[in-house]
Amino acid sequence: MSFPSPTQDRTQPPPDARSAFGMRLQERARVMRELFHELYGDHPEVETRFREMTEILERNHRQRPPEMIGRDEEKALHVHWFLTNRLAGMSLYVDRFCGSLKELAGRLDYFSELGVNLLHLMPIFESPEGESDGGYAVSDFRKVDPRFGTNDDLQELQREMQTRGMYLMLDIVFNHTSHRHAWAQKAREGDEHHQGYYHMFPDRGMPDLYDASMPEVFPEAAPGNFTYVPECGKWVMTVFHDYQWDLNHRNPAVFNEMLDNVLFQANLGVDILRIDAPAFLWKEPGTSCQNLPKAHTILRLLKQCVATAAPGMALLGEAIVAPAEVMRYFGTGRFEGQECDFAYNATHMALQWDALATGDTRVMLSAQPLLSGKPFGTSWINYTRCHDDIGLGYEDESIRSAGYDPFAHKRFIKDYYSGAYPGSPATGALFSVNPRTNDARISGSLASLCGLESALRSGDDRQRERAMRKIVLMQAHSFFLGGLPMLFYGDEVGYTNDHSYLDDPGKSYDNRWMHRPVIDWRKNGSRHQEGTPEHRVFSDTKRLLSLRRSLDMVADLRNLRWFDPHNIHVAGYLREHDGRRLFCVFNFADRRAHLTWYAFKQHGRIPQTLFDHWTETMHRIGEDHEHLVLEPYTFMLLEERNE
Repeated sequence: MSFPSPTQDRTQPPPDARSAFGMRLQERARVMRELFHELYGDHPEVETRFREMTEILERNHRQRPPEMIGRDEEKALHVHWFLTNRLAGMSLYVDRFCGSLKELAGRLDYFSELGVNLLHLMPIFESPEGESDGGYAVSDFRKVDPRFGTNDDLQELQREMQTRGMYLMLDIVFNHTSHRHAWAQKAREGDEHHQGYYHMFPDRGMPDLYDASMPEVFPEAAPGNFTYVPECGKWVMTVFHDYQWDLNHRNPAVFNEMLDNVLFQANLGVDILRIDAPAFLWKEPGTSCQNLPKAHTILRLLKQCVATAAPGMALLGEAIVAPAEVMRYFGTGRFEGQECDFAYNATHMALQWDALATGDTRVMLSAQPLLSGKPFGTSWINYTRCHDDIGLGYEDESIRSAGYDPFAHKRFIKDYYSGAYPGSPATGALFSVNPRTNDARISGSLASLCGLESALRSGDDRQRERAMRKIVLMQAHSFFLGGLPMLFYGDEVGYTNDHSYLDDPGKSYDNRWMHRPVIDWRKNGSRHQEGTPEHRVFSDTKRLLSLRRSLDMVADLRNLRWFDPHNIHVAGYLREHDGRRLFCVFNFADRRAHLTWYAFKQHGRIPQTLFDHWTETMHRIGEDHEHLVLEPYTFMLLEERNE
C-alpha cells in the first residue's frame, strides 16, 4: 500500500476544489438534515440553526488554506489514508516533554530517530492554572495557552512537521468547558442565552433526578455531578470536576459553536482530531447519561460535517467504555464505519496487563471475537500506556471463561500492579478508589508496572532483564496487532514513576501524574550509551517500529486472525496481505512456553519455514507433537519463507 506524503502540498487549491466542496455538501445535505432533526426536531429554531450549520461549513471551507485542500486531495487518493503500517505516533505533554511548542519544533529529529511520524499533543489550548485537569478544562478553544507558546508557534510547528512528512493530532473537548470560559462567565453573570449552553437548574429538583441514576466519575477527588453557582443561584452539571461545566448538547446553538471550533482546528492542519469523552455528550434523566443513542447521533452528524468541509481530517472518539459499547463508536446499522474513524483499543490494553500479571492469555483472548468485528475503513489506536489510568472494564464473562472469579481476579490485578501482592515487582498505585463498589483503576508508568523501578532500586540484574523483556513484549504485542501504535512519551526510554507531582498542589490529588514525567534530556541522552536501561528500551522500541514499517501485512486491512489457544501462556495472531504472512507469537509467562507446530497449520496453506524478524533466525515447521519454544516474556515475528 502506498502512503500519502504530506510534503506534496500545493500552493494553490485544485481548480475544482471549491466545486468539489459544493458536491460534497449536496451529497451529504439530506443525511445531515436527517441527523440534525433527530437531535433538534422539537427545537423551535431547528431550521434556523440548520442553515447556520451549513453556513459554518461553507465559511470554514472558504477559509481552509490551499495547502490543506491539497492534503485533502492527496489523502483522498488513498481512501483510508490512516490504515497504513507506516504511521506511528507518540502522545506527549508539551511542557513536560520539552517546555514549549518552539522547543518541540527543535526536537523533531528525536522522533525521526525513533521512527515516530505522528505527534499527539496533549491539550494545548488555554485552561486555568490549577484547574485545568491536564488541559481538559478549556477556557478558550482557539488560543494556545501561554504556557506552551502562541498560535503562531503552533502553526510554525505544524509547517515544520509537514515538511518532514509528519502528522499532527490535537484534542477537542466536546463535552464541557472550563468554568472560566467566556460562555460560562456570561452564564454566571445571569445571561440566559449562555445559561442555555449548560445544564443549569434553579433548584435541586432536576439534579436530584439525574443523580439518582448517574454514577460518579471521580468519587474521591470530585464527588457528585452538580455544583452550586452562587453568583446566579443555580446548579450546573459538572460530571468530571466542579470547574468543568457540561455543555448542553440538547441546544443546537451548542453543536454549531463546537462545530465551528472543530473546523478551526481542521484549518490549523490537524490530521487526527481526538474527541474527548464522547460517551457523555447526551444527558437524559433516569439513565447513566453515558453511551446514549443521541451521543452517537451527534458524532455521526459531526463526521458528516467534517467529511464535507475538511475531508482529510480523521476523527478519534475517546470512548473508554465496555467492549461492546466501544464498538458502537465506529458506527452501527446504516452508519457502520461512518461515526469515528478511530477508537482507543482500551479493552485490549487492559487485557494485555491482565495477561502479564497472570501469565494466562485466556481472558485476553476471550474478548477478541468482539474486538475483531471492527468495520473496515476504521482503525484502533493501540497502546500499552497513555496519560490516563488503566481501567479494568472488560467483561466479567471473559474472566469466568478462564475459570476465575471476577471479583477475586480483579482484586488480584489491582493488588499486583499496586505492589500489594506478595512478590509482585510492579510499583504502581490505585487511582479513583470507590469504597462503596471496591472499584479502582491503576496508575503507573510502563516501566514501573513491568518491574524496572523495583529492579533498579534493588540492583537485581536478573529482575532488570526480566523487566526489559516485559516492556518490549508489551509494546510488540500492540504494535503488530493492527491499528495505529501510540507510544506515551517517556516509555520509549523506560521512564519510571515521577513523584514530583506531589509537590504541586494543582496535581498532588491526582496520582496519574506519576506516569506523566518531566523529561530530563540528559537521561534521554543515555539512549546512546550501551548498557543503560535507556539504550536498551530505546533501541528495542526503535527496532520494533522499523520492522513494522517494513512489513506491509500489518497495515489495518481487516487481516487479523487469532490462533486457537494451544498454550494458555501464549497469544498468537496471523497478519496476511498480498500473499505475505506474518505469524506473531508472545509468551506472557515467567517460564518457557511450548507451542505446538500445529498452531501454524490451521490458517490455509501450511508453511515450511518461518523467519523470525526479531531474532533473525530461521525455523523449520516440525511435526504436530513437536514444539516451538519461547523463553519467558519473549516473542517472535515469524514470516513465512517457503522454499
